[in-house]
Amino acid sequence: MGNNFKMVAKTLYGFEELLAKELRNLGAINVQTGVRNVTFEGDTGFMYKANLCLRTAIKIIKPITSFHVRDEHDLYKKIYAMDWSPYLSVDTTFAIDATVNSENFTHALYVSQKTKDAIVDKFRDLEGKRPDVDIKTPDMRINIHIQKDLCNVALDSSGASLHHRGYRTATNIAPINEVLAAGLLLHSGWDGQCDFLDPMCGSGTMLTEAAMIACNIPANINRKGFAFEKWPDFEEELYQKVLNSSLNKTREFHYKIVGYDKAPSAVQKAKDNVENANLTEYIQVEQKNFFESEKFTKNHLHMVFNPPYGERLNIEMEEFYAAIGNTLKRQYPGTDAWFITSNLEALKFVGLRPSRKIKVFNSHLESKLVKYVMYEGSKKAKFNQKSEA
Repeated sequence: MGNNFKMVAKTLYGFEELLAKELRNLGAINVQTGVRNVTFEGDTGFMYKANLCLRTAIKIIKPITSFHVRDEHDLYKKIYAMDWSPYLSVDTTFAIDATVNSENFTHALYVSQKTKDAIVDKFRDLEGKRPDVDIKTPDMRINIHIQKDLCNVALDSSGASLHHRGYRTATNIAPINEVLAAGLLLHSGWDGQCDFLDPMCGSGTMLTEAAMIACNIPANINRKGFAFEKWPDFEEELYQKVLNSSLNKTREFHYKIVGYDKAPSAVQKAKDNVENANLTEYIQVEQKNFFESEKFTKNHLHMVFNPPYGERLNIEMEEFYAAIGNTLKRQYPGTDAWFITSNLEALKFVGLRPSRKIKVFNSHLESKLVKYVMYEGSKKAKFNQKSEA
């Protein structure tokens, strides 16, 4: 298609392959993974769809040009020389986000200042007026990325990070980022084909993302808006078409999604957020201590959770992780249990051998997503049955 263009989807470390798969499933072409990003091609409708539907993307960036730069004077001159009229007018507010990885440019803030000056001066010289900068809610967010001596100029089609899904009004001390939650679920192989439990559900993010995956509901359906809606070339009709088509692809879910938390305040927050996401019919939240619980279904159970860790809550690490292991062993046969932890020492106390470990980051903390397979009966008995068969 002649109107395809290159885009970059940014993501979290360890989610690049997940995002590439999501993009291919949505219909992107020339999908290539980088570090914390995936490049791809699609048309304007696809850019709308990527923002609306991708679960593991943080931003969708649309590159507009790139050039070599020697120093800040060179940067100013080349930004000034660009034709900004297709993207901005004197009545448009804008903001600059800059990232630099270069010996010649060491301060991102200085780069964004220089870029802003060049754009403002260009408009003032041409039209006698200048557009205003609005750091919080600009009409246009411009992305400057300098790698050594190459400067990439791009437009941010998302605006606020795509982890702001729009359903979460109530949170606890350290809620898990929605993109992180979705990525952990996809890493765990969750596809909505069995019962699901988050035994330490906090404000319900994992539950909500699990239900949206199970029902194939677009990740950002509850969001207030995207940056591209303020662009001069925004096509409202095309966006509505993309939105309706995405909603037509939702599917029914025939199992249970259950969340426990022992804090009544967390349970209430989780219920509120689930209601905001219009998912009450799929998700059940109960006040319950996981360590005193047992499996609620005779069928296979998929469990994904984010246990508290020392950084945010005061817990006896050794006892706590030993209790996780004991509860899984005694009360949860026939369960695939996944959880994320940044306390790699604590994993020793679980007393079970993880069958998988995936390196991820929870905010700035290097973490592991670990999987424990709890067999029906003992593993040995299971193995004996297989060898007799």
